[in-house]
Amino acid sequence: MVKNKWLILLPIGVVLLILGVIAFYNYLQVRNAKVNVVLEDSLIIEFAELKKVSDFIKEINGTIIDDYVIDSTILGEKNVRFTFINEDKIKVSYSYQVKIVDTIPPMIRMGNSYTLNKNGDKDFYKNIFCGDNQDAKPNCYIEGEYDVSQVGSYPLVLKAVDKSGNRSEKSFTLHVIEPNEKPKKPNSKEYISFSNIIKEYKKENTKIGLDVSKWQGEIDFEKIKAAGVEFLMIRVGGTRGTNGEYFVDEQFKRNIELANQYNIPVGVYFYSYSETNQAAIKDAKWVLEQIKPYKIDLPIAFDWENWDYFNDFHLSFFGLTEMAKAFLDTIEQAGYKAMLYSSKNFLEDIWYPTTYDIWLAHYTKTTTYQGKYRFWQFCDNGQVDGIQGGVDVNVMYID
Repeated sequence: MVKNKWLILLPIGVVLLILGVIAFYNYLQVRNAKVNVVLEDSLIIEFAELKKVSDFIKEINGTIIDDYVIDSTILGEKNVRFTFINEDKIKVSYSYQVKIVDTIPPMIRMGNSYTLNKNGDKDFYKNIFCGDNQDAKPNCYIEGEYDVSQVGSYPLVLKAVDKSGNRSEKSFTLHVIEPNEKPKKPNSKEYISFSNIIKEYKKENTKIGLDVSKWQGEIDFEKIKAAGVEFLMIRVGGTRGTNGEYFVDEQFKRNIELANQYNIPVGVYFYSYSETNQAAIKDAKWVLEQIKPYKIDLPIAFDWENWDYFNDFHLSFFGLTEMAKAFLDTIEQAGYKAMLYSSKNFLEDIWYPTTYDIWLAHYTKTTTYQGKYRFWQFCDNGQVDGIQGGVDVNVMYID
């Protein structure tokens, strides 16, 4: 028995010895491997900037295995570790440190004047758009004297400071006036006929469609299809303010059922008041429940437009984009196509770049937006047979 036992253990011992020799040989190879890495002079990344490992390497004697994007969403020092295959075909580990900084000043969005009714809110400036790329609560304050109880013009400066010490300021004149009790002039907007829109915007690579909601009333689908409407983006609903109850658009069910019946391709959009990623995910799941019975051919769009109350949401621009991404990710994980809706100025100044399709809102004959977009909402005063009053008209670009 003892002899047989040794006969069994001997091969195992040999195998372990061989493995140990190989491991030691590999250790010596790696330890003595040639490493020639020359880094760039500057190892600084702007907050949320997309930089890869190789962006900071001037020279390297090999090929990086995983040239990943460095996470730059936390300010401060960060260790960047990677592996590469050197010129002798040996896998080598290497690391270097970068510094993640925020040097972008807060943004103040306002004109050169602000008008306030007499005895209005003395803290009016808190409603002026004051946001930051990284800081969710930049310090925004007024310099100068003013009296909301006295009619007059007051030269003031709105200042903003983020937690990284970046500063912005905007000089403006506050006009305190007597309340204006004159009735508003009626809306005299001119409409653009859908037939003329088709003549101008219909190409081989485009489709012309509408986005609709309860504001268009009961649509005559037979007429809009005959007029040449090629797709619809239908409002599914929204919430009654932040953390408010959900509601389904009054015309959603009728609109989507008839669109499916008349074989008009449809997508939907959701008007959001979300202020957290969790709320955005909840919104997306609610949308998915509402659209479950219907055929959805086009993207589901996230529509966030609370710019007049932006300060109340306590969101950085990066945080806002991450929140939208939470909604869009949830939609795509469910098997649908997702899309971000916003206007030209906010796409350029506020939103961070996204891999999702963009639905651009820019009311103009020829857009100057330089980013990529799949849909373009170019007017809100289209007129088409089958809808009373004006309607938003969109171009969809086909690959």
